[in-house]
Amino acid sequence: MIKLNSKTTVKLNKKKIYKICKLKNIEWKYGINSQIEWFKKNIKFKDIHNLFWINDNLCGYTCLRKRTYYTKNKKNYYLLFDTLIIDKFLRGKGNGSLIMNFNNYIIKKSKLLSFLVCKKDSISFYKKHGWIKINKKNFLLKDYNYHSQYGMIFNEKF
Repeated sequence: MIKLNSKTTVKLNKKKIYKICKLKNIEWKYGINSQIEWFKKNIKFKDIHNLFWINDNLCGYTCLRKRTYYTKNKKNYYLLFDTLIIDKFLRGKGNGSLIMNFNNYIIKKSKLLSFLVCKKDSISFYKKHGWIKINKKNFLLKDYNYHSQYGMIFNEKF
């Protein structure tokens, strides 16, 4: 049975966090302990975790991290789209589109702008799902080296 659900960090138990870190380690092989430490250090209580389950197996995951930005000295919020991963055995079967449609639904429901950074070869996938590529001159990330990557936004005018 396929199930998609969305939970804030506060509502994740240790078992689910371990499953997320284990799934992430398939793509980014830093080791489970390193993944868990990264999670503890970088994920905040109100961040949103979109989970794609087949039976009791976590097969896909996205994190939407609630962050702030400033325009004309006004504080605003956005969702940093972080970590889209599908189990390597389930790729190329429409599962990426399934979780992306769910992500877009959650973003629209939040009534916030969402921003992501990706490599050139991922741009067409995100465009297919309604994301818009933005000019590198139009954004600045102070704590992330993104020079070989591209920025994209979604839900700009909710």
